[in-house]
Amino acid sequence: MTKKRVNEIIRFCMVGGLSFIVDYGLLYVCTEFFNLYYLYSSAISFTVSVLVNYWLCIAYVFENAKQQNKKQAAVFIGSSIIGLGLNQFCMWIFVSIMGIYYMVAKIFATAVVTIWNYIMKRKAVNGEW
Repeated sequence: MTKKRVNEIIRFCMVGGLSFIVDYGLLYVCTEFFNLYYLYSSAISFTVSVLVNYWLCIAYVFENAKQQNKKQAAVFIGSSIIGLGLNQFCMWIFVSIMGIYYMVAKIFATAVVTIWNYIMKRKAVNGEW
C-alpha cells in the first residue's frame, strides 16, 4: 500500500469520525428530544451525515474528486442510498430483533456501513466505474 493511499485512508477515517458524530448526535436528538421513532431518527441522521461526508470527501479526502461528473455523483448518491438501506436494516435487526439499545446498535450499524461506504465512495469519486 502506498503512502498516498495510507494518507487517503487516514483522511477518510477522520471525515468518517466527524460524520459519525453528526449521525450519532442527530439520532439522539431526534429520538430523545423530538420523540421520533428510532428508525425515522436514524434515517434523518444518516442522510444529513451523508451530505456532510460527501462534501468533505470531495473537499478533503479524495484528490481527484474535484472533477466530478454526473456519473460519479450518481454512483456516490446511489451507494449512499444503499448505505441508508444497510443502516436501517442493521438498526432494525439490532434493536427490534436482538433487543440492543438503539444508541449501541448505531455503533454496530455504522461499522457495517463504513466498509460499504469506503469501497463504493472511493470508486465513485475516483471514476473507477
